[in-house]
Amino acid sequence: MKQCWKKEKPPEIERRIKANDSEYNSQFEYANNHICTSKYNVFTFLPKNLFEQFQRIANAYFICLLILQLIPAISSLTPLTTVIPLVAVLAVSAIKDAVDDIRRHGSDNQVNNRLSTVLRDDKLVHERWHKVVVGDIVRMENNQFVAADMFLLSTSEPNSLCYIETAELDGSTNLKVRQAVPDTSELEEDVEKLGRFDAEFVCEAPNNRLNKFEGKMTWNGNNYSIDNDKILLRGCILRNTKWCYGLVIFAGRDTKLMMNSGKTVFKRTNIDRLMNVLIIGIFIFLLSMCLICTVACGIWETVTGNTFQIYLPWESFIPGSPFKEGTLQEGATVISLLVFFSYIIILNTVVPISLYVSVEIIRLVNSVWINWDMKMYDEKKDTSAKARTTTLNEELGQIEYIFSDKTGTLTQNIMTFNKCTINGKAYGEPLDEYGNAISEKNRVDFSSNPYSEKKFEFYDARLLNEIKSGNVPTQEFFRLLALCHTIMPEVKDGNLEYQAQSPDEAALVSAARNFGFVFKSRTPTTITIEVNGETQMYDLLCILDFNNVRKRMSVIVRRNGKIQLLCKGADSVVYERLDPSCEDMKQYTLGHLNEFAQDGLRTLCCAYKDISDEVWRSWQPKYLEASCAMDNRDEKLDALYEEIEANLMLIGASAIEDKLQDGVPETIANLVMAGIKIWVLTGDKQETAINIGYSCHLLTDEMEEIFIIDGETFEEVERQMGDALDQIKSIQMENMKMDQKDVHFSNGGVPGMDQDVSITPDEQNGQFALIMNGHSLAYALKPEQEGLLLDLGSRCKAVICCRVTPLQKALVVDLIKANRKSITLAIGDGANDVSMIKTAHIGVGISGQEGLQAVLASDYAICQFRFLERLLLVHGRWSYLRMCKFLKYFFYKNFAFTICHFWFAFFCGFSAQTLFDPYFISLYNVIYTSLPVLALGVFDQDVDDHYSIRFPKLYTPGLLNLLFNKKVFLWSALEGFISSIILFFIPYGAFTGAIDPEGKELADQQSLGSVVASILVVAVNIRCALDTAYWTGFNHFVIWGSIIFYFCFILAMYASVFNYEYQGVAFSVFSSANFWMCLLLTNVVLIVPIIAYRFYATNVHPTLADRVRMKQRMTKSMSRSRDFNIRRASTMRRSTRSLRSGYAFAHQEGFGELITSGVNMRARADEMKDKSHVELTKVTRFNVSGASHSDPSDSSLNVSYSKQKDAVIYSERL
Repeated sequence: MKQCWKKEKPPEIERRIKANDSEYNSQFEYANNHICTSKYNVFTFLPKNLFEQFQRIANAYFICLLILQLIPAISSLTPLTTVIPLVAVLAVSAIKDAVDDIRRHGSDNQVNNRLSTVLRDDKLVHERWHKVVVGDIVRMENNQFVAADMFLLSTSEPNSLCYIETAELDGSTNLKVRQAVPDTSELEEDVEKLGRFDAEFVCEAPNNRLNKFEGKMTWNGNNYSIDNDKILLRGCILRNTKWCYGLVIFAGRDTKLMMNSGKTVFKRTNIDRLMNVLIIGIFIFLLSMCLICTVACGIWETVTGNTFQIYLPWESFIPGSPFKEGTLQEGATVISLLVFFSYIIILNTVVPISLYVSVEIIRLVNSVWINWDMKMYDEKKDTSAKARTTTLNEELGQIEYIFSDKTGTLTQNIMTFNKCTINGKAYGEPLDEYGNAISEKNRVDFSSNPYSEKKFEFYDARLLNEIKSGNVPTQEFFRLLALCHTIMPEVKDGNLEYQAQSPDEAALVSAARNFGFVFKSRTPTTITIEVNGETQMYDLLCILDFNNVRKRMSVIVRRNGKIQLLCKGADSVVYERLDPSCEDMKQYTLGHLNEFAQDGLRTLCCAYKDISDEVWRSWQPKYLEASCAMDNRDEKLDALYEEIEANLMLIGASAIEDKLQDGVPETIANLVMAGIKIWVLTGDKQETAINIGYSCHLLTDEMEEIFIIDGETFEEVERQMGDALDQIKSIQMENMKMDQKDVHFSNGGVPGMDQDVSITPDEQNGQFALIMNGHSLAYALKPEQEGLLLDLGSRCKAVICCRVTPLQKALVVDLIKANRKSITLAIGDGANDVSMIKTAHIGVGISGQEGLQAVLASDYAICQFRFLERLLLVHGRWSYLRMCKFLKYFFYKNFAFTICHFWFAFFCGFSAQTLFDPYFISLYNVIYTSLPVLALGVFDQDVDDHYSIRFPKLYTPGLLNLLFNKKVFLWSALEGFISSIILFFIPYGAFTGAIDPEGKELADQQSLGSVVASILVVAVNIRCALDTAYWTGFNHFVIWGSIIFYFCFILAMYASVFNYEYQGVAFSVFSSANFWMCLLLTNVVLIVPIIAYRFYATNVHPTLADRVRMKQRMTKSMSRSRDFNIRRASTMRRSTRSLRSGYAFAHQEGFGELITSGVNMRARADEMKDKSHVELTKVTRFNVSGASHSDPSDSSLNVSYSKQKDAVIYSERL
């Protein structure tokens, strides 16, 4: 097997290849087709994993502590107390990492061992993928994955066409066309000819550009240009092509797919990173206490301790002892230095190793809760949510930025024909024959149509009745839909199927089919449809193809001597070309279009024009001449299209629903309300992304501005972003003058947490959206502009980046991750999302239609985007809340426990004598106080899941990192410090001079230690009970059981049967009234102030969590509790722009020419998920010079278009 750590050769300048010449190609040491996405192998696992684990400063700290414990002169504790838990923690983490990496190895092996058919020694043989090398000729068959980046040689299809699906690369499920060089296509599948193929190739070096390839082929003395249309990329799937042959150009890690895949990184949570800082601070505090004890020890030994050498002789190696010469000061100095290290060992329990054991257990159990959550179970796929890592759960409660793919993540790749308007009359709503609304939806029965589709749903029977009654406008509408398109029909298993260039076209032609206008077949010059059983053939005279500027397509057809132009397109462009006689129809249709837009539907206007023979005969020669022109061909054709597409007659408009995944709009709305910013990074076109943005409520009417950055040059992009940023700042300055209501957060009223969280101007006035194209993003991501992009994007509530590559997705995520103190989450479902999933703090993979690459690279796997809401707002928030409570309580109880040793040092001559029984020190964090805090970290919840989702603002404390930070830690440490004073000095005062009923003195060291230990166990467990918001039977059992177990264990351990040095101490202490009064008094002093403060804070300054928790209790206790909502008056200016969408921009220019040329008459499949243009009004444009201008005559349909690539900023005029 190829080693993952093999040193890479220097970067290539260009690549040279000879076909079928492995000896020549091997000299360049090109990568073979083996891939390695795993992190470790057998030899690197131990050192690499230990290196990663020791990035945790705590682990390094415990190693140093272990070394000190190995020195007998300074250690009073056995090294096993550190060795065993440290090895256990390292082993558990290593095993978990090994299991994760074994899965990656399994995935790699599955891919590397796929079979391919390779030409070797003039024979086709089966080879594993990892044995394929550069220069090999590979045969691929239909529905097979492409093994490597290949140059297409020949195919089974006419004109050497080849169809591929690129979902693994760009997330798009539409089919793309590739075509071989005509000369190589003559090789066909002749093995002898292919074996003699000896062309030489010179091409670009390996890179990550998916949409570009440059190279040339030299064969038989001729040079051939090679571009992206002749290349098949690894990860593509061959579709509707029986077979094809390709020559390997790039293999393995050099393929464009792998070049776009990010590296697997070691992820740590924000709390882990904070803990590293806190450990340093705690260690400094520990050194300070040890230093105090060291200085005090030196003074005490010099003044007093040396006089007791007859009872407590110094060690033989101490200067000044009877066994070694030296001065008193020298001896005291040596003793104090040894005491310094002794106190480091004794006081190390401020950060015990059990902290990390407990953290791992809590994370593991919280991961199990995610896996077991039936509300995130998808019945259709029989798959539940899965936490693929156990180390990032609390990070789910702190997400500020979500980076999402679109196709397959937000959408289902399903288009449906929902409504239409014909001749000024709207259809689609369930109405009776008199136009009254019907509450019950009944599907229209299409069973009388033999070509109807069972999955087609329509609920307005009036439309079908109009067709059956011979209504001419209705019939013309569906006839237009059946004729005006570029779909290819195909018969599979006796069923008529359509292979569409865009899913919009498929939905429209499917609707026409179900209403009785069935598209049957086509040739380069004819279109055949069947209307209610009658076959009708039309001559196809011309296709006026679609492009992004025209926003429409037309066909010119002839039947029975009558020539008609049929047009469909965006309403803005169709309306401009309508005949004046359509004015009334325009107004009716416009009203319906606005209604459809409010429903989030994609609209499309349909119109026709009768053309006389004279007009056609004069126009056709000009068209043929323009289509063959070598200069300005597109401009000449556009002018002719404008000429013929004038004075159209409006028929109506269609309304298509681009189906989102279930619950996407609600999920996004709730996440945005929680304060999370959502960026959509998609490979789709700008107009499609805008449509989806509105459909899923990512873009809303309340937004102040929507900025579009589409500059073609570095300077233009910089100017556009600068203008947009200036406008945002000016609006924010204006709105900052308005009164703002503060929202208050705290955590259970803990002092230091009841701080006001004022909504910042960015949050209050951040109703902005940014839309950026991929080519503009490339400039914006350069070091000179990334700061500007960061500032602009962070001020926007939604950002949509279109036409981005997988690597650009990762760069955008990394930009936010590196420059903002924010937690990022990336979610996607395809291989093109892997790089950003790996780059983000948390990666979520969706089990979709595009394979499992995203899931395999992710930290969490879900089946639907809507489950992300529950993953974050419920499990993420609970995990964060539990971890924060756990850490605050853990530090409190350990500071209270450890610093008691420090106070006792002042009464034992700073001799490093421990206050507590060594067994108590060992068991305090393992048994006496471990289970209650684990139960707190595993079960606790402030409000239930229903209210967590209903009130998304509850998520904000985690987003702002309020529940555990340096300030909270300092407060917990201070509370523990104060508690240690109370715990030590109240028992010390109570037992000083105290005697038992028999007259014996109680104030010995062992008795005092037992008293303080007993009060400590009771106090910290009661405090844990106070911190618990959600009680289960297990909580009761472990909290009260820990206290009972302690007393029982101490009585048994200190009994005479074990002959332990503390024998009889427990019975003596527990039989004393002093102890019980001291226990009561100390706990009252410790607990009552906390209860009083929390009562005050909850009733006088309640947090949102307190209010919701009270509502939850009232709802449970009273059947008719009064509902309430927490609202803030809106200060947003509402927009009046139209949400109406336009034509299906997924459609690609040039497909009409491909049809009329006749080279693709065989059926093609295309399931592209895309969406059409959104028409927005009130347009302000900023040109490159920065001057703004607008047309005061703007109407609801007036949209400016600039050929100078101006930055179009959609705004609302006050």
